[in-house]
Amino acid sequence: MTAATDMTRMPSAMPARRTPKAGFDRVFRHASFGAALLVLVMLAGIMAAMVAGGWPALREFGPGFITSSVWDTQNEQYGAWPAIAGTLSTALIALMIGVPLSLGIAVYLTQLAPPWFRKPVSTAIELLAAVPSIIYGMWGLFVFVPLFAAYVQVPLSNLVEGMPVVGTILYARSPSGLGIFTAGIILAFMIIPFIASITRDMLEQIPSVLRESAYGIGATTWEVVRHVLVPQAGASIIGAIMLGLGRALGETMAVTFVVGNANRLSASILDPGSTIASRIANEFNEALGLQLNALIALGCILFFVTFVVLVIARLLVARVKRY
Repeated sequence: MTAATDMTRMPSAMPARRTPKAGFDRVFRHASFGAALLVLVMLAGIMAAMVAGGWPALREFGPGFITSSVWDTQNEQYGAWPAIAGTLSTALIALMIGVPLSLGIAVYLTQLAPPWFRKPVSTAIELLAAVPSIIYGMWGLFVFVPLFAAYVQVPLSNLVEGMPVVGTILYARSPSGLGIFTAGIILAFMIIPFIASITRDMLEQIPSVLRESAYGIGATTWEVVRHVLVPQAGASIIGAIMLGLGRALGETMAVTFVVGNANRLSASILDPGSTIASRIANEFNEALGLQLNALIALGCILFFVTFVVLVIARLLVARVKRY
């Protein structure tokens, strides 16, 4: 039998490929759109509920609610500025401590660490990210705070007492270990795993040919990191930092344990203070009437601050990508 005869016996055409029905495709499209729309609906619902709950306090005190430092539950006078300042201060301290450490960890794990040491450290970082915040708070209160008071606050206060500017910022009137700076340190420990993990993953995804080319023309490790790795992963690093900032701004339990929960403004970062989240956590369970409205208004302010941080992050990422 010839090949031509075999060819004539073959089917003239392959069976048509079965395609999904158009109805299933429409259902999938609408379900995907509904899932995306649900996020916007939930966000709008949260914003509406927060504004409605805090509006009586905002209407009663006006702009003075943000600028006032008085929080008197007996006389129904409420001001948010100490909590706002404490929130921004602790988050800024956390970033100043956590970002350099996180970037150093990521660079070491991707560029310098031997293989036998890289895996245990990476696993430890991921485990730290999974630790509940209340554990950080308990460790900070019972372990870190006494050590910080004995070996940092007391000697430092004795050293800087009477100095013009440093003596104001770094002098602790009651060196108990609790304070804004302590809360910032605990927050730094909490955000380091997030920033370090994301930065490490982004650096590992950079093509190795770029690093090898830089080393080939005589660049040092620092020059490779500074001029090759950081520009390539700049947008992702900014996103990781903003993710850590978001957690630092909204952290509640860990900060409540170690910030001191004092409703006052102090020029010293070693004195006790409060944050928006810690104020809400301490008083929300027993709040009624205008006090409850004031606490919800604090939540609105925190929501707005977080939204501003997100917008800034988007602008920075867009600018880095443009260059």
